[in-house]
Amino acid sequence: MVRLRLLVAYDGGEFRGFAPNPGVRTVAGVLADALERRLGYPVQLTCAGRTDAGVHARGQVVSLDVAEGDASDERLESLRGGLNRMCGPDVAVLATTPAPADFDARFSALARAYRYTIWNAPEPDVFRRKYAWHVPEPLDVAAMSDAAGCLVGEHDFASFCSRSEQVIDGEVRVAPTVRRVRRAVWSRPEPALLLFDIEANSFCRQMVRSIVGTLVEVGRGRRPADGIRRVLQARDRAAAGGVAPPHGLCLESVTYP
Repeated sequence: MVRLRLLVAYDGGEFRGFAPNPGVRTVAGVLADALERRLGYPVQLTCAGRTDAGVHARGQVVSLDVAEGDASDERLESLRGGLNRMCGPDVAVLATTPAPADFDARFSALARAYRYTIWNAPEPDVFRRKYAWHVPEPLDVAAMSDAAGCLVGEHDFASFCSRSEQVIDGEVRVAPTVRRVRRAVWSRPEPALLLFDIEANSFCRQMVRSIVGTLVEVGRGRRPADGIRRVLQARDRAAAGGVAPPHGLCLESVTYP
């Protein structure tokens, strides 16, 4: 067998998340079904980030093993074209490349980068409605930027995560919530367009959307910018703001050694 690395983009609005989930349409389910039909045997997919329902991706990375005969340049290009015909237009496989045998899309990753988009104007933009959260009232972007700066570094982000459990040696434990954020910045490329870019070694479930929801409360004047430090210290989900809608979030890229 040969390890493959796929670069995948998708419109998450038509899916119930990335991870396989019997009975509902997921990105992994659609992609695995198409792969198995093309290859003629079962495959096991690993992704860099298990995006939630409604969340998009521009640079998702997936790893899997295929038979050596299916890993030639010609066969991989044919595989990519076939997958795009079968999975499009909701899913696009941008690249199919061989990878080292020990490559793992999830555990080999050094960082993930997400972008959240807000349309900040009284009137909605009908052409951005599927990919941007419409916030009609004015936002104090300077205060939101100051608050975002408090997130950079290694912190316990329990206040910004939904509780998640994992089984270790037969014992159910709460998943760890300490993460290292490399970058968290707001930008305004257009008068009504706000972009929040955040990069970290990894993210907890709903972490980015909870951060955005809380920062928007800062922008609305409902929280002080320096109050984000107290939210982090609380390690309590009730201390943070609401969860921003999923359709504004996109997994932009994944960094590997």
